[in-house]
Amino acid sequence: MLTIRAAVGGDGPEVARVYVDSWNDGFGELMPVAVLDERRVARWTETVAGGNWWVAEVDGVLAGFVGIGPSRDPVDPALGELDTIAVDRPYWRQGVGTALMTKALEELGKQYDEAILWTLANYPQAQNFYLKTGWTLTTHTRDEGHQVSYRRSFR
Repeated sequence: MLTIRAAVGGDGPEVARVYVDSWNDGFGELMPVAVLDERRVARWTETVAGGNWWVAEVDGVLAGFVGIGPSRDPVDPALGELDTIAVDRPYWRQGVGTALMTKALEELGKQYDEAILWTLANYPQAQNFYLKTGWTLTTHTRDEGHQVSYRRSFR
């Protein structure tokens, strides 16, 4: 059974593991390999304890997570941002990502009129998912064109 709940600091080690595994499985040769180490676990533990983060559990196993906040690029406290969404590979294409995105959009819509996200320019899996969940590709890029942004209006 799939459930979505607020993340807590105790989720940090599993969130860090899912982040690293999904990064390495999803990005493949597009990005450097991520490593699960104590510093990354500590960072994720602190991050998810700060609020606006949710985890997906399937039969009690942490299968993915999502977080939102104010936009960091551009820096704009009135613009929301989908910070990170990640699903552990064994749970890909089983509705976990969609459930997490639904939660993130619900919360973004409560807090902001509009939101942004950034993803790799040459990453069709993510791009197709974002389009399917109502995001619109913009003309804005960063990192010398390696990242593209999507926007979503809530009003």
